[in-house]
Amino acid sequence: MSEYAQSKPLIRPAGEHDLGAILALYAQPDMDDGAVLGLPEARRVFAQMAQVPDYTLYVAELDGQTVGTFALLIMPNLGHCGTPAGVLEDIAVAPELHSRGIGTAMIEEAVRLCRAKGCYKMTLSSNIQRSRAHDFYDRLGFARHGYSFRIDLTVNGSD
Repeated sequence: MSEYAQSKPLIRPAGEHDLGAILALYAQPDMDDGAVLGLPEARRVFAQMAQVPDYTLYVAELDGQTVGTFALLIMPNLGHCGTPAGVLEDIAVAPELHSRGIGTAMIEEAVRLCRAKGCYKMTLSSNIQRSRAHDFYDRLGFARHGYSFRIDLTVNGSD
């Protein structure tokens, strides 16, 4: 990608027309080892996502080029006196543009969106091996809190 005249990215909800660029961002080696959905399957999943209230896929653009993405779910709660929580997922920035403020702008926008919806917290999880990402989240004021647990429910992509 060339140098960008625009210094701060435009962050907006993604449309189906953005999926090719988003999949290219997800093809980075440290995101699912570079494996991504094909475009037809991505369109199907994107349509499913659109059916979930307050679940939005965003893109960050510089000079009309997609340079970052994240997904944000504003999740209703019965706990915490009914106060919603934000869950941030699938954060990616074009590798050649790391350390240029794009990730910071995306996180700031996610925080703004969560505050506007009255969330009491915004969380994300990150693979334990991604120490550079952890340093980034630390710098942005995220607190390391508790543990993240998971159970893998598929083996080699099959049930």
